[in-house]
Amino acid sequence: MCDYSLQNVRSRPAKVGDKLTTRELGIRTRGFAASEDARVAVCVLPGTELAFSGLVTLTDWWKVEKLGHATAIFRQVDKNEPMKHHDALEFPDGRIVLLTRLSEGQVATVLQLPAQPRTAAEADAQKRIAYVG
Repeated sequence: MCDYSLQNVRSRPAKVGDKLTTRELGIRTRGFAASEDARVAVCVLPGTELAFSGLVTLTDWWKVEKLGHATAIFRQVDKNEPMKHHDALEFPDGRIVLLTRLSEGQVATVLQLPAQPRTAAEADAQKRIAYVG
């Protein structure tokens, strides 16, 4: 729900309608911050649908890349590797990008939270283990 790197940051769960902003929340950790308090991380459940206010941009040191998408589904990846970032976004073209790569200051609205699974099969279907490149 919140990346391991945010364990020492105040947080709260996401709600439908929340306006979230990508912010630097710790040393080399970027995530979603609450609109009412930029120091509060907002933890998003896998499967949550998000709509950004514009096309999503990624930042890798000096390089900025603009994606052709303004919507995404929150995922968690590489869960079996404890010291890696897990929070990611899956875009409509299937590309999965770590949340820490998003440029700072982007605003996303929580459109829909995932349905709570009723069976073990539904719970497994909501999980996504993937390589993020």
